[in-house]
Amino acid sequence: MNDFLKSILDGIHMLIPSYGWALVAFTVLIKVCLLPLDYKSRKGMRKMSALAPKQAELQKKYGHDQEKLQRKMSELYKKEGASPMSGCWPMLISMPILFAMFAAMRYMANEQLVKQTFDILLTGEPVLEPFLWVKNLWMPDSPFAAAWPNLQSLQMVDQKQWLAIFNTLNSEQISQLAATINVPELTAASFDKGEALKGTIQAIGNVLTAMPAYTEQISVVPYLRVNLLITEFAVVKGFNGFFILPVLSAVSQFFFSKLTEANNPQPAPKTDANGQPQPNTGAFMKWFFPIFSLWICASSTAAFAVYWVVSNLFSLLSTQLMNWKLDQDEKKAAENPAAPVKSSLK
Repeated sequence: MNDFLKSILDGIHMLIPSYGWALVAFTVLIKVCLLPLDYKSRKGMRKMSALAPKQAELQKKYGHDQEKLQRKMSELYKKEGASPMSGCWPMLISMPILFAMFAAMRYMANEQLVKQTFDILLTGEPVLEPFLWVKNLWMPDSPFAAAWPNLQSLQMVDQKQWLAIFNTLNSEQISQLAATINVPELTAASFDKGEALKGTIQAIGNVLTAMPAYTEQISVVPYLRVNLLITEFAVVKGFNGFFILPVLSAVSQFFFSKLTEANNPQPAPKTDANGQPQPNTGAFMKWFFPIFSLWICASSTAAFAVYWVVSNLFSLLSTQLMNWKLDQDEKKAAENPAAPVKSSLK
């Protein structure tokens, strides 16, 4: 899945030279492909919401007998053609894609960071991938992250990604690189897993930290440092962004959660064996997802944050349009109950 998504994004990048805008187009393409499933799911959620009064009546009547309550609920769902799982299918599909996108973005970022590192060693500065206010799409959009690749990021790069970029170098570049990092026998074997790769990365790190231009880029501003005991935030001189994408991801996620909640009234609360209402997790999830969005987009590359923000914005717009369409269908059905409403988004 990761390679498949990466190949699609690379194909779009051949048409759109900017990886940032290529990623925007790619995200819209993915969301459009999932739109019919999302629409079907929202129809099912509306049907479940309409059954809330009947569910409440059954819970009031059979709340003391959970087995009978479940049987009566199943009979109700079958009679009305509804399913409690109707709202889960988009998440079951979108979550694997989200994880695959995270992995694909990380893979691409690692390759690009290796390439930029080789650029620094060969020419003295990297060829960055800018997008809007972000200086380097492959590093986090944050004043606490450098635009240039840092050693911590390089240590997390897999051997295959080091080797993939190393194999793109010509013999002259390999010789120059070997002399720069003081590894006379620099070959593909230098990037084998284990001690060989560890030693090569260490040699690269030693050279980078000795370069004035590099140390200037990754050094922090002394008077812009905040110590929170468990962690520390320090503004980097060559910072990569202004923390806009992580904030946008959290804000858009919050409004999407609010919109979903407003247009899909919650069914009657579930009760336990004693007939007492069980805790509602909806309020918790409404705040959890925005906080989670902020955290993951702040700690991931700006490329993944772009995907997340565009995905949220598309969902906000498409949800409004689908709700309008469903409202029109329900209005037509109410005016003429004998005529079935045909949907254009089946």
